[in-house]
Amino acid sequence: MVSASGDASLRLISGGNVAAMNVNLVPEWKNFIAQLKSPPHNTVDGVHYGISLQWGPNTLLYNTQKVKPAPTSWSVLYNPKYKGQITIPDNAIQIADAALYLSKTQPDLGITDPYELNQKQFDAAVSLLKTQRPLLKKHWGLASDEIDLFKNGDATLGASWPYQTNTLEADKVPVKDLIPKEGATGWADTWMLSSKSKHPNCAYMWTKWVSTPKVQAQQAIYFGETPANTKACPLMDQMSPGSCKQYHADAPASYFDSIKFWKTPLADCGNGKTDCIDYNQWQKAWTEITG
Repeated sequence: MVSASGDASLRLISGGNVAAMNVNLVPEWKNFIAQLKSPPHNTVDGVHYGISLQWGPNTLLYNTQKVKPAPTSWSVLYNPKYKGQITIPDNAIQIADAALYLSKTQPDLGITDPYELNQKQFDAAVSLLKTQRPLLKKHWGLASDEIDLFKNGDATLGASWPYQTNTLEADKVPVKDLIPKEGATGWADTWMLSSKSKHPNCAYMWTKWVSTPKVQAQQAIYFGETPANTKACPLMDQMSPGSCKQYHADAPASYFDSIKFWKTPLADCGNGKTDCIDYNQWQKAWTEITG
């Protein structure tokens, strides 16, 4: 099996690397939040190619002592005022974050989905990231990289995950995070079964176990994720009081719906749109951006 994020899952499906899965063999699937039962990043034409695992938003992280007033927009990550103090992930899917920001600040571009971009929209997002590049302290590859940057005072603003915030707060670093007014992208991981698996029964046993409320709660607290299983919430609070709300595991559907979850950019992106920029071009552009 493989645990794949949304920027990889459709590539695995289209490449024939993963097999369809029978959700009826995973009893806890019925207790997943509705949006993670058949999400577009792992379900194609009604066929399930995986079982959702955990999810989380991509947040704006900032040092509360050095960034005042508190930010409300992603615009701070493009502001020369903070040159040398900004860090963002080293990942081509970051182009979607720029596209999401542009969808709100330049509505004339007509961006409705940050993962389904035509050439003009894609070029605008890439151009924005190229202007941001000189402002960055570093592109972070691992969560620990960003944590170190904030601990050492080398960064005061960054695109982040809740895990970094929780780790830094536990170490008494003065930080907060938020989902800015433009909204946010996010990730949702999926357990996927190899199409060449020799022991699919074992894979299903694993998937059944990892989908149970207790294991979902343990993993959520350990890694700073939000569980897919709605029954994990009370167990999280037993293990770590307040963690259910901290990780938004009890948030209404509107919170989940405000997040644009990762999915693989495809040239034929559906809905009659066949002029989208595919992931290979995203990766090529990202190499040019990061230089």
